[in-house]
Amino acid sequence: MSPVWIMIFTALGGVLAGFALAGALLYRHLGHLDAARRQIATEQRRAANAERLARRDDTTGLPNRRAFLEHLEQALAADTPVGVVMLDLDDFKTVNDTFSHETGNDLLTAVGMRLADLRTPVQLAARLSGDEFALLVTGDAEQTRACARAAWRAITSTPIPIGDRTDWRIKASVGYTTDGATPRDLLRHADAAMYQAKQAGGGVCDRTAATDAWPKPPGHGRCRDAHRR
Repeated sequence: MSPVWIMIFTALGGVLAGFALAGALLYRHLGHLDAARRQIATEQRRAANAERLARRDDTTGLPNRRAFLEHLEQALAADTPVGVVMLDLDDFKTVNDTFSHETGNDLLTAVGMRLADLRTPVQLAARLSGDEFALLVTGDAEQTRACARAAWRAITSTPIPIGDRTDWRIKASVGYTTDGATPRDLLRHADAAMYQAKQAGGGVCDRTAATDAWPKPPGHGRCRDAHRR
């Protein structure tokens, strides 16, 4: 073979070797990019899940206080009629003392499920803390009152199985209001109405601008929102 052809084949071999090396480097680089994309997607899913859990009550699976306040603020911003219903289980401590805290958690979950099943105009059922729940209602005073009564009936009308008891009837105190320009005001007023219901031995009470003379908890102690503006 002539020296010319040897030089040509040698040059071609170098070019092919260069292409092979470049291809290998490109393949490796693309692999790193794909791994980086997967890592970013994983981190985004984790962040989204953490954000979701931050707005969810661990015991009942309902939205928590933070989520309720956010939805309430959005509803007020939409400039539609808004009402708040607050519900407190009476003698809940007796359940924990008689059975166990685990049984008490089961009761809270059962109550949460019943409240979550309430229909429109109830837009959201949430657990605020302890044995206190809240409903966000998009409606006027009459609709909010109907939702408050529906919530009370949902909890008290049918026994909730507790431990080995199937006839345990839950008592509840329910307060509702449409009086308030801010989420804190609405929660504070609904809490005052709920306190009034509890003082009366349970049932449903309302809180409007016309009921400012109602007795309130000393220092508004039962309503954490009273100390937040």
